[in-house]
Amino acid sequence: MPKLVEEERIRYPPFESYRFKPELLPIATKTTVIEEDVKLSEVDNHIVKRNAPFTIGNENSWLVERRFLFDGEIIDTDKPYSKKILQPITTDSIIDKQRTGWYLTPNPVHAAIRKFLNFAVIVLLVALAYLFLEPLLDLVGLGGFGTGRVRFGLLDYPALAVFVIPLLFAPIILRVVANFSDLANQRRFLMNSPPSPKISIDSESCSNEELKVKIDFDYIDESWGEINVLWRVGILPPSRESLMLSFGKKTNQQPPPGLTTELPHHWEVNLDDGTGGGEDSPMQSNDVKGGLFIRPMRIMKQSKPVKFEQKPMKLEPPSGKWPGTIFSPLIRVHWELVIVIERKLGRSLIWVEPLNILHQNKSTVVSAEVNSGRTETNHPSIY
Repeated sequence: MPKLVEEERIRYPPFESYRFKPELLPIATKTTVIEEDVKLSEVDNHIVKRNAPFTIGNENSWLVERRFLFDGEIIDTDKPYSKKILQPITTDSIIDKQRTGWYLTPNPVHAAIRKFLNFAVIVLLVALAYLFLEPLLDLVGLGGFGTGRVRFGLLDYPALAVFVIPLLFAPIILRVVANFSDLANQRRFLMNSPPSPKISIDSESCSNEELKVKIDFDYIDESWGEINVLWRVGILPPSRESLMLSFGKKTNQQPPPGLTTELPHHWEVNLDDGTGGGEDSPMQSNDVKGGLFIRPMRIMKQSKPVKFEQKPMKLEPPSGKWPGTIFSPLIRVHWELVIVIERKLGRSLIWVEPLNILHQNKSTVVSAEVNSGRTETNHPSIY
């Protein structure tokens, strides 16, 4: 008799996924046997007790999928699936440590420097190409510019270096200054952090439907400006162990393409997923486990922001048909409420509240919108 199985498949975008061709990366797969020796007429009775199947992305791009197979064939049903959260967020999970509470906004200099560094590298390559071609240009009477020497103290330097080298070192110096500025900002915040807001949410909140929420602050600081509220959904990185196991590897073996080797201290203490290589977030204080800069979900969609009111609010859902909360080792569909507080002095303040959202009772398909994974590009106002 054939078997009825549940199959989870994921090709999660690594850090700076635009550098990769997703169709060339492997898909991690986990199969769970639901029932053996089952008849086709009995299949519906088994699968309707589970959450509806879903597909985020597609086979030729980034993919997150859960589906049912009967005798190796994909199956679905017209009957309603369970809307309950069968795999809720576990206590003391990465959600508690990394996506709950107050967060700060990184110095905007980080993003500006990254763009400027691309320009500086182009200038350097052009200068090197010019120096390489200069003897030929000199033969036809076009050379000579920038090939002289400039003396500083007792040493002579190429004239072009006087202009090019500061362009290369300036971003590094500015990045160091921005990191120290971030550290000072974190220290000031930890010494005088505001109390947590009181948030009431409808326990029957369902994906792809309005979210009813009531937010109360003990007080609103004089330095606060406009307050906006939104909610968003995304896919968190799968656990490293589950990925390696799905590829038939041990955690200390060579990882598959798209996954870096484990960085013990950074990965364990700061909860990195092993693909950012330490580049996904600016320098953070060690006083808060998980840091004070929230890392982006690399597949993510958010709702339109709504201005805060001291009464129950209704938030429109993010566009697309998304599944509810799932927190399995391989697939983690995460929903969260985000409060963005603009401050009159300094950068904006963010409160993040994880949500347990019920599922739809029908199968869903949605496109996967991917971002770079850098914290400085994760501010809700830019989406």
